[in-house]
Amino acid sequence: MNTDSLLYSPKSAWTKTTEYGREQNIYVEKYRNFLTTCKTERETIDYVAKRLAEEGFSTDPTKDCVMMPFRGKALFAARRGTLPLSEGLHLIAAHADSPRLDLKPRPFFEENEVLLGKTHYYGGIRKYQWLSRPLALHGVLVKEDGTKLTVSIGENESDPVFCVADLLPHLAQKQAEQTIKEAFDGEKLAILVGHALPRDEEEQKEESAAKQEAKDALKKAVFGILQSYFNVPVTEEDFISADLELVPAGAARYVGFDRSMIGGYGQDDRICVFTALSALLQSDHLGHTKAVMFWDKEEIGSDGATGASSRFLEYCIGDLCANWEPTAMLSHVLLRTEALSADVTAAIDPGYQELHDAHNAARLGYGPCFSKVTGSRGKYGASEADAEFFAEIRESMHKNDVPWQVAELGKVDLGGGGTVALFLASLGMQVIDLGPALLAMHSPFEVSSCVDIYQTMRAYSAFFAR
Repeated sequence: MNTDSLLYSPKSAWTKTTEYGREQNIYVEKYRNFLTTCKTERETIDYVAKRLAEEGFSTDPTKDCVMMPFRGKALFAARRGTLPLSEGLHLIAAHADSPRLDLKPRPFFEENEVLLGKTHYYGGIRKYQWLSRPLALHGVLVKEDGTKLTVSIGENESDPVFCVADLLPHLAQKQAEQTIKEAFDGEKLAILVGHALPRDEEEQKEESAAKQEAKDALKKAVFGILQSYFNVPVTEEDFISADLELVPAGAARYVGFDRSMIGGYGQDDRICVFTALSALLQSDHLGHTKAVMFWDKEEIGSDGATGASSRFLEYCIGDLCANWEPTAMLSHVLLRTEALSADVTAAIDPGYQELHDAHNAARLGYGPCFSKVTGSRGKYGASEADAEFFAEIRESMHKNDVPWQVAELGKVDLGGGGTVALFLASLGMQVIDLGPALLAMHSPFEVSSCVDIYQTMRAYSAFFAR
């Protein structure tokens, strides 16, 4: 017996480039364009719905290829299989939201003749990473009559951008002595909105008497620009009910002389949305029903109607039961469903290796990574895959020659994190986390390996083909 075969030794996925090189390059470029275009959960779900429609998916639940968008921020889609629905689904679930800065309901205020916009950060960010960098404004403004204005300002070369001005080092001596938590106050993450306000000499003389009027004039000037931008009046009250996000401006880019990596905003977790969608579109009708579920709100606990803690997924599968197999019990379908929680993990950082357990750390370029257990510090808040299910999924990877690895996120008392896996497990599903590893996760410029992007898509396709 060859004893080497008894040992586990993960291999670099780059060994597959000879076999898949050209196909991989084409696929990664499509992903880069997707990442450049889809900066918010709404834009991501719109993209997914459009691609599904192009491939014949319908909102009619009686059809064999169904999609169910929800409030522009979540979406369920399924391809009917040859096996009855009562045998369960093969489901891949990911999330479309990413850490960012949101505009507050009443964002605008003036200080020293500069108009600023207050923000409230969303998700786990390191605040200093968002200072003094170009930001774009994305989202929707909805007027009282229902008119919806789509906002995307800062992505084109001719667009203005926004930024949070950082403190110059000459005045930052006290800040340099503080902890990061103390030095960077969330209330100071205010963006620069406007500054130029023409005033005649008479107005300047009466500045003290007309101080509030002058401030309002600066605000009015900005709203005048917005009116010309949208061709309809935009009021300050419209901003109160708006969904507006500040995200890093600019395109996703190749990283490194060899262009072996992709750098860009929002790869947690849109990299899994893109690869899971690809796997569904490439799947066939044989075997189990194949489905994807893309949620919102994962970065802040998965609460709300469009988050994984809602009952939206149950309602969707219930609709499939009613239309595809009326005698099937929803509880039985859920209990027989096998799922992948498609989420990223942290790649071992060459500069901070001491934070990882090297024997149980993910490596960039080694294929998608299984996380058998999530949670942190004693596995609290965890979902843990059964040994039987993990073994079955391993077999699928080997059968389809998909390189993979396994890891935990950081050392026991230093790392950890949660995914949507526990919400799927709460429904009785067999579930395990599987997704690519990233460097600089949750930063405005996350980095993934080109080979991991492609092999993650192949892994999800292998899961659907089981």
